[in-house]
Amino acid sequence: MRITAVPLLSHPRAALLCVCVLACGREEPAARVDVVPAPARFSVEVRAHPNVGRLDSARADVRGGVAGTRCNTCHQAWVPGPMATHTDQLDQFHKDMEFQHGPLGCNACHDDGNREQLRLAGGERIPMADAMRLCAQCHGPQHRDYSRGSHGGMSGYWDLSRGPRVRNHCLNCHDPHVPAWRQVLPAPPPRDRFLTPPAEGAHHD
Repeated sequence: MRITAVPLLSHPRAALLCVCVLACGREEPAARVDVVPAPARFSVEVRAHPNVGRLDSARADVRGGVAGTRCNTCHQAWVPGPMATHTDQLDQFHKDMEFQHGPLGCNACHDDGNREQLRLAGGERIPMADAMRLCAQCHGPQHRDYSRGSHGGMSGYWDLSRGPRVRNHCLNCHDPHVPAWRQVLPAPPPRDRFLTPPAEGAHHD
């Protein structure tokens, strides 16, 4: 703050004027300090379900997990017809699948020519592993929050110069066919022996 010299006066109003002049003096602009982040030495891993783009089977894989079957295992052998727009049009496969994703139909996301690919709104075909690009087309606020770290959950380091970071894929938490979280009941609170009065006659040794 720049302080202006003012002669001291004995009159109360003059003294008040001195205080105002000192308080309203111009402040010098603060020096700008640019913080340069340390270079990232570690990567960000997006943890996706191993069977994205595959159908879970009743068999176990070599690691003991659920083995997945490629979509084209059946779709390439089956004579392709026009893709169904909703599950009520399915008469052989996926009849038990639940679908609640707004007004969208199957062909809003799946590629009609290759069941193992997705199709963006502009027509670009992408592999199932890039499903997050497809989700981001309609779920912009969620994708923005995900990019900033406030949606989706993560573990590891914010500072990639100190260690790696692991993020969740959209499909780790959301079913793409029924993406809304189902209503759940809250769990009861934990028991706290210091807050709960002891039962009559109870004692601690």
